[in-house]
Parts: sequence; structure tokens; C-alpha cells
Amino acid sequence: MGSKSSIEWTESTWNPVTGCTKISDGCKHCYAERMALRLKAMGQPNYVNGFSVTLHEQMLELPLKWKKPQMVFVNSMSDLFHEDVPADFIYRVFDVMQQAHWHTFQVLTKRAERMHELSPHLPWNDNIWMGVTVENENYVSRIDNLRRTGAKIKFVSFEPLLSEITDLDLVGIDWAIVGGESGPGARPMEEEWVLGIREQCYANQVPFFFKQWGGTNKKKNGRVLLGQTWDSMPALNL
Repeated sequence: MGSKSSIEWTESTWNPVTGCTKISDGCKHCYAERMALRLKAMGQPNYVNGFSVTLHEQMLELPLKWKKPQMVFVNSMSDLFHEDVPADFIYRVFDVMQQAHWHTFQVLTKRAERMHELSPHLPWNDNIWMGVTVENENYVSRIDNLRRTGAKIKFVSFEPLLSEITDLDLVGIDWAIVGGESGPGARPMEEEWVLGIREQCYANQVPFFFKQWGGTNKKKNGRVLLGQTWDSMPALNL
């Protein structure tokens, strides 16, 4: 579905695919799963299958109808590189992003190996940003896979950040997002973990975006770090 987003680092969401399966530690309290089941209960037609992976042909060309340039988070309710999404459908999604060149598309995955595998077949236009999620040190290899893609803008989302990450190489990375887990059962995030990533960003001249502290009351905990907000992003090529 295309809609205005409350996610701090984007403007709209576009979901040509919905549904996913848990693959790593950060998936334990998946917000998208909770939302999908709620939407199914409300009778929303795109969520008749709940959180099972579902392709939505009717949503493919939606960004072409949006005339105002905007930042678009692709598949906020899924993972485009999920093994149940056919490669041909992924190519079609990328084709739409290539056509809708006035928007900036932000694709985020935990399936970094498949992303790398398909990379040579994808049109990496300047308006297509590719990112991976890294929630702890067990998954820093996703950054290596990201580096090997043809994406012009490469970013890492450390959300939910679940532990300190000391073995971190941000060479070739264009943007870092850090955020704590939010919602029921949220696991806490320590300030020193955030500052460690921020220091690595400074050392590698990587724009640093602090999204939230998270917790069960996200709004109350806010997104102030060291007395200020941190909203740096890569420069747009418009």
C-alpha cells in the first residue's frame, strides 16, 4: 500500500509485497507482523493472507501515479528479497523504481545473500538506495554483501540495535540509521552501543541518523541523543 509514513527517515511506503518470515534476532517482535494481523482482522483486502508472503500486482505501478517527488520506503511490510518472492517480480519492482526516477526509493533487506546474488541483474539507478539491517555482531556480514552490490547509495539500519557492535567496517557505506526496538516486549538499547556506531560513522564520514530510543513507549522516550537530534542523510541526486 502507498501511504504517508510516520517512519522518521522516509516520507511514504509502497508495498508491492506483504508478509515475511523470521530470519534473525531482530525479527522476534516484528512490528510488521503485528500490523498485518491487525489489518487482516479489520478486513483490509491486501492482508487477507495475514503475514504470509503475498505479491500484489495491483500495487506495482502505484509510484508512477505519485507526481510529487518523495522518499519511498519499499516493502515496509515485507522483505523484497525473501526467498518466496520470485526473481521476476523483484525485477518488475526495480523496473518501476527505474521508471519513477523523480522519487528516491529506499529498499531494506535482511536477505543480503540473495540481494548480492541478484545484484548483477538489477538496474541500480541513482534514485534506488539499497540497505541491510544489522541488529548485532552476528549479522555484520550483511554489510559485506551490500558493499558488493551495484547500488549507488548503500545504507545500514542498526534497528533494532540489540547489542554492542565492535567489529564494524563502514567503508563504502553512505548512511547509517540507529534505533532501539519499540512496542510490546521491546528489548532495551544502551547509549554506549549507539555512540560506538556514531564514532565509526564520524571516522568514515558516514551520515548518521538516530531514529529512536524505542521501548514500550516510543514517543515518551523520544529520539534525542547527547542533547540533540541526528538527522543526517545522503545528498539527493534530483
